[in-house]
Amino acid sequence: MRSILRKSLVAIGLFAVVAGSTIPASAQGKTAGINVPVTYYKLPNGLRVVLSPEHSSPVAVVAVYYNIGFRIEPRDRTGFAHLFEHLMFQGSKNLGKMEFIKLVQSNGGILNGSTRFDFTNYFAVVPSHKLETLLWAEADRMRGLDINQDNLVNQQGVVGNEVKVNVLNQPYGTFPWIDLPMAAFTNWYNSHNFYGDLKDINAATLTDAKSFFDKYYSPQNAVVVVTGDFDEAQAKGWVSKYFANIPSQKAEALPDLTEPRQTEEKTVSRVDKLAKKPAVGFGYQMPKRGTPEYYAMGLLDQILIEGEDSMLYQELVKNKNYTSGLNGGINGYLGNMFNYNGPMLFSVDLIHDDKYTPQEILAAADAVIAQVQDKPVDQATIDRSLVKLRSGLYDAMSQLGGQGRADLLACFALFDDKPENINQIEANFRKVTPALIQKTAKEYLRKTNRTVVILNVEKAAAAEGGQN
Repeated sequence: MRSILRKSLVAIGLFAVVAGSTIPASAQGKTAGINVPVTYYKLPNGLRVVLSPEHSSPVAVVAVYYNIGFRIEPRDRTGFAHLFEHLMFQGSKNLGKMEFIKLVQSNGGILNGSTRFDFTNYFAVVPSHKLETLLWAEADRMRGLDINQDNLVNQQGVVGNEVKVNVLNQPYGTFPWIDLPMAAFTNWYNSHNFYGDLKDINAATLTDAKSFFDKYYSPQNAVVVVTGDFDEAQAKGWVSKYFANIPSQKAEALPDLTEPRQTEEKTVSRVDKLAKKPAVGFGYQMPKRGTPEYYAMGLLDQILIEGEDSMLYQELVKNKNYTSGLNGGINGYLGNMFNYNGPMLFSVDLIHDDKYTPQEILAAADAVIAQVQDKPVDQATIDRSLVKLRSGLYDAMSQLGGQGRADLLACFALFDDKPENINQIEANFRKVTPALIQKTAKEYLRKTNRTVVILNVEKAAAAEGGQN
């Protein structure tokens, strides 16, 4: 099961919350746009629980998010968060090796898991009448995973092969989703090779695995989200029945993830022996998540690179013919702008014809960016970006039977302790003014806040590829 994806599977008032309290939908502020019912409470063992009924189709989603991603994995164990995600499918007290997967699929469901910057998640979509079964199964592996030497060695081999197949032996294998963060950030937690060095993965011991489970896979470090077609009172009973008696552990302190303000442009380059065309990627350090500037960058993302009407697409693809398309965004390779909780890049990348140089491509991009720095964008541009953003957001929320909604709820619960913030997303974007967009572009899209990764091709590979 592939877990770290080049492109995300999901393109996606204050309340005092204490153990046992809930936020009924009727108590939440009504705003135009998203109005998702949210009931949020905590079990005595610290487990966060979010319930969000939606009865349009007879399916239910259970998503379990643990507040541990590759960004905060142990030093000298790069790739360990990813390795452990694989171990979670190797059996628990009442379910043998791979039986969790068989249980879901034999009941007509789908499932997956992934490792991201700040969380590892597991989700399944099942027919509504199988919700209790799925909650029992998730609780069974949270209560006690079957961590043994055979499973560890087996999954070290699986992950090692995944690294070789998806990264080491693929053209553009680490470009730019690993290359850019490693070059841009100075803090090890943000800048190490999170897919994992094979030596580190293979060095993991059984003691490491058991310690990792105890530290990070316990109730106080997790959120369980249930969305879809279910009775709320019944679901509360099942969650309590299966999860409430799982012992909690002492909370693990998160490392310091802060980055200094970037004051000089950084440029790195490498040769890709398998690539047939050169490529260039560039990224800018983002404002802090949740700030007004963060939301302004969300609209700048829409204005600059999202869709064929975007300014960079029009210039680099349509006018200059440097490339056939652009990739990127805010957390554009491993999620979306809502599901991370630390330093992040707004990035753009493209594979281009070798008759063009990275320097002329960057110069053309700079000329476009200067347009949003030199004067405020008009309201029509903001309105168009809001329409695109709304469309993408609603599409993401409905994907996979509601997993996109579960993703937003889980991240707002894990990172902010406020899953009801899902209903404030549109309102926060509507507060962004032309002046704020210009101010944000000047500060965060400056060259001295940029990191550039240049990927060159080996002549033999280029010649073999011809003009494709």
